[in-house]
Amino acid sequence: MPNSSGNQSNSENFAHLHVHTEYSMLDGAAKISELIAEVARQEMPAIAMTDHGNVFGAFEFHKIAKSAGVKPIIGIEAYVAPESRFDKRRVKWAEGGEDDVSGGGAYTHMTLLAENNVGLTNLFKLSSLASLEGFYYKPRMDQELIAQYSKGIIATTGCPGGEIQTRLRMGAYKEAVNAAAKMRDIFGADNYFLEIMDHSIDIEKRVLTDLLKLGKELNLPLLATNDLHYTHHKDAAAHEVMLCIQSGATLADPKRFKFENSEFYLKTASQMRQLFKDFPQACDNTLLIAQRCETTMREGENLLPRFPVPQGETEDSWLIKQANLGLAERMNGKIPTEYQERLNFELDVMIKMGFPGYFLVVSDLCNHARKVGIRVGPGRGSAAGSLVSYSLGITGLDPIKFGLLFERFLNPERISMPDIDLDFDERRRSEMIMYATTKYGDDRVAQIITYGTIKSKQAIKDSTRVLGYPYALGERLTKSLPPSVMGKDISLGGIFNMDDDRYGEAVEFRNLYESDPDSKRIVDTALGIEGLKRQWGVHAAGVILSKEPLLEVIPIHRREADGAIITQFDMGACEATGLLKMDFLGLRNLSVLDDCLINIEKNLGKKIVLETLPLEDDKTFELLSRGDTLGVFQLDSAPIRSLLRSMAPDSFEDIAAVIALYRPGPMGEDSHNKYADYKNGRKVPVAIHPELDKPLNEILKDTYGLIVYQEQVLAIARKVAGFTLGRADLLRKAMGKKDKKILDKEKVHFEEGMKSNGFTEDAIEKLWQTLIPFSDYAFNRAHSAGYGLLSFWTAYLKANYPAEYMAALLTSVRDDKDKSALYLNECRRMGIKVLPPDVNESDSGYTPRGKDIRFGLTAIRNVGENVVASIIENRSAKGRYLNFGDFLAKVDSHVCNKKTIESLIKAGAFDSLGHTRRGLMMVFLEALDAVSEAKRAESIGQFDLFGSANETSSVSGVELEIPDSEWEKMMLLSYEREMLGLYVSDHPLLGVEHILRSVADFSISQISEAGHDQIINIGGLITQIQRKVSKQGTPWAIVTVEDLEGAVDVLFFSNSYATHGVNLVEDRIVAIRGRVDKREEQPRISALDLTLPDLKLIPTGPLIISMEASRCTPPIIDKMSEILKSHPGAREVHLRLIDGEKKTILKLDEALKVTSSPGLSADLKTVLGPDCLVV
Repeated sequence: MPNSSGNQSNSENFAHLHVHTEYSMLDGAAKISELIAEVARQEMPAIAMTDHGNVFGAFEFHKIAKSAGVKPIIGIEAYVAPESRFDKRRVKWAEGGEDDVSGGGAYTHMTLLAENNVGLTNLFKLSSLASLEGFYYKPRMDQELIAQYSKGIIATTGCPGGEIQTRLRMGAYKEAVNAAAKMRDIFGADNYFLEIMDHSIDIEKRVLTDLLKLGKELNLPLLATNDLHYTHHKDAAAHEVMLCIQSGATLADPKRFKFENSEFYLKTASQMRQLFKDFPQACDNTLLIAQRCETTMREGENLLPRFPVPQGETEDSWLIKQANLGLAERMNGKIPTEYQERLNFELDVMIKMGFPGYFLVVSDLCNHARKVGIRVGPGRGSAAGSLVSYSLGITGLDPIKFGLLFERFLNPERISMPDIDLDFDERRRSEMIMYATTKYGDDRVAQIITYGTIKSKQAIKDSTRVLGYPYALGERLTKSLPPSVMGKDISLGGIFNMDDDRYGEAVEFRNLYESDPDSKRIVDTALGIEGLKRQWGVHAAGVILSKEPLLEVIPIHRREADGAIITQFDMGACEATGLLKMDFLGLRNLSVLDDCLINIEKNLGKKIVLETLPLEDDKTFELLSRGDTLGVFQLDSAPIRSLLRSMAPDSFEDIAAVIALYRPGPMGEDSHNKYADYKNGRKVPVAIHPELDKPLNEILKDTYGLIVYQEQVLAIARKVAGFTLGRADLLRKAMGKKDKKILDKEKVHFEEGMKSNGFTEDAIEKLWQTLIPFSDYAFNRAHSAGYGLLSFWTAYLKANYPAEYMAALLTSVRDDKDKSALYLNECRRMGIKVLPPDVNESDSGYTPRGKDIRFGLTAIRNVGENVVASIIENRSAKGRYLNFGDFLAKVDSHVCNKKTIESLIKAGAFDSLGHTRRGLMMVFLEALDAVSEAKRAESIGQFDLFGSANETSSVSGVELEIPDSEWEKMMLLSYEREMLGLYVSDHPLLGVEHILRSVADFSISQISEAGHDQIINIGGLITQIQRKVSKQGTPWAIVTVEDLEGAVDVLFFSNSYATHGVNLVEDRIVAIRGRVDKREEQPRISALDLTLPDLKLIPTGPLIISMEASRCTPPIIDKMSEILKSHPGAREVHLRLIDGEKKTILKLDEALKVTSSPGLSADLKTVLGPDCLVV
């Protein structure tokens, strides 16, 4: 037995069998890795895991314990229903109170341990069914369930919350004996133990005599345990904090839930034997149980779901048939030899690995989605490298045409589970999960659990609250943490660890810790809880499918909120078991594509099929070369738009390359700029080594001599070192992991292969040193190509059907105010008018009307889907609304309420009927009163509202005199913004863009590109002010500032508020200098200075137009001249040409002088790109 031959003999040793790890969330504070390490250090032979009502951590616990040489015992502290598990009510056995049934009468406790694999399966079933059938406050099993699944399980009478001790406390000795006798009969005399604890607490002492008497009477063997909730004695403080987080209390609260002392830790064997010196056999029995328990976890099995195939077929034969049929269809009946050979090879690998069922399942899901009109992505990840996937309709790219390798997806030399992630229209993802559940059985499909751990910021916030400190102190500490990098925060441990990569960034935090005792106390407390499990959640996309009922394989549970079935094991454990994990991802851009195609059909009467589009379109590549890709999939950000202008893509390969290169790794090597320069002849590509120039030319010519894709690494190893593609993929993985042992071993074979092909030592070494860093961040070409296809389609639609595309894009972000503002401004720049909502023109979402876009009615505040449906339905059935009265007469009565009509008026939805908004506001209440009476009368059949056609604004004979007066522009826009969240018909900043440009060095949408703590200047409109007072009584404010591209919160703290508070007025245009704060998810600005720009300022000096010299071609210059001539005036125009580092400024002809205006700016940006104007 592991560790049994250690320093302690068995008569001195001990095994802890009642243990709550971090998976007893917000109650157990024992991290598994620390717990096992301490058990190993103390040379204990084994340790159990008995978390409250779950076996969440069983897989991890088993694995870590085994690797440390400690025997893992999987158990559970079960919640047991006092009567039937189906009986969802509180039960009292006496007068209630603390001595009665736990949980206010909902459950008792019981310790169960798996002795063998039969017991482990039964334990998992008990845990699962307790949740699926017995959940009432907690997942509860009952005596019937326990009796059904008792085989292979060792049980105990449990802690003071168990049935036996509860009945003894209440003086019901006879009932306690009967209950214990029943359990002994269920489990068997050798498998039912009398559990005794000694934490020096009253609740245990009160029943000990009766407990021992009962044990003697029933001849139950004794078992000593410590109710372990944390690893070390010193961890008691962190555990107290966890209990406070769970109950929402503070440490100072005398009524908080707490343990009575700090004895609930991993005591040594000698401590436990000293505690139970009168009952040595109780300690011996822990070792006896440890010896008896022997379990293994199911791992590496093939549990892929079975696909139902026609009679006479197997999964293998059906896959071969379907793949060949699919390929013939893709190839229009003429299959080239190369394709047939590749298909046969792939099918052979899949069948040998046992994966045909998997591919049939995935193909079935994709085909079902298309059948019911759910758009499926063309492929993500390495799956696009498979010709079988392409033939079955799983992916949409021809892997041979695009040079994608099968071996990068499925390595013939190493069996590993295939991984295909599917993108669906995000609005219908749940339908696909429902289909999979229905088709493969709701007992074989589940969503995947995730565990939220307490990260550094959360630990500080929790500790601040629990310790009773003001929120501001915690805020001060979290603000002094270094900002997140790629969404990852530095750990509190890392802040004090000199070896941590980011140690140097945390000076401010450490200074605060060292200089302020309160901060030190908070951080010390936070260090104790950081990294512990806080709550469970559900994986955003992952779904598990199994060929066996999941209940037979892993523990599962039911989410109480919606009844969804969730695994108790996380994704890694499920996959290691051999279950199929698939990601059902919802992709917003697929929704945009579908909506756009519907818009094109409705607005233009054209039917576009994206899959048949040739990947060549001049308009699309012109749009990409101008960097006009705001709203284009994967190519939306300002830096990537700048890269596109530098690269000037003219082929699909360039789009795929941009996606692969625009990531931290390649950018660190400046690969993205090298690619752009090599492509456009600004620089000459440099070969890796002269000897390698020709051999690698075929592999690297598409990427101008640069290694961009992982597939290129594989091809290089095959070409120069004679590796098979499978062997080359193993090499790539080893390079990515930077495992020196494996790399040294592989390098020997690599050198041998290259030498036998006649390469020198120098060439070999140079290539090896080039490949290692590139393998780490080289991108999967299949993924680049799959996503590149979506990028091309979205760019194509934006270039060729701008109004239809932008309407679909705006609909997709209607709940995101900042994105909506950004894309509305893009519409203005493109010359597309976005018109306010209109009762006669608008549909539910944004709708293209000719070359313009109409705001959707559902975007209006207080206007629900049912109101919109009524407006559209009555418009279709009864004809267009002729005037306000006609509208009220035609719509259903639920539309005619004060809030709805007021919102429609303020949003401008009645503008086209010829009434002013202010005029309608003055009479609408009177009109509603009249119409409501008429509609009531009509509903009881007294008369017909439409008895006579009357085009004047009357409501059932009531004449409405609507005044012509209108609000001032700012008030009109202010109400519009209130109702729509945005300025639509106009914008206070239109016409003063040149002033904003002169005072700002960043637009608000570009702030995310600024560095943390960087001082920047922005300009915009104040749209909201929240004035606050600090604990010290000093005023401060959070001010929302908006420009044409987005909004940002600017914080005016006491000093800047004292200076500038008087100028903080809503709807005022301001220029702000401030420091960027990127600690939170959304960047904010701490204001240093505020000025009021002179809005009367007319643009001075020349208008400077900037463009890449490579784009200065006759067609572009002709278009630019036309635009300049259509805006004649007195302002000089200069053209700045950029050629790498060199800039040339040309003064244009006098005949091309202009008058600055938003129209001129928009026209130039349409042709030359959004960043073409310097001032």
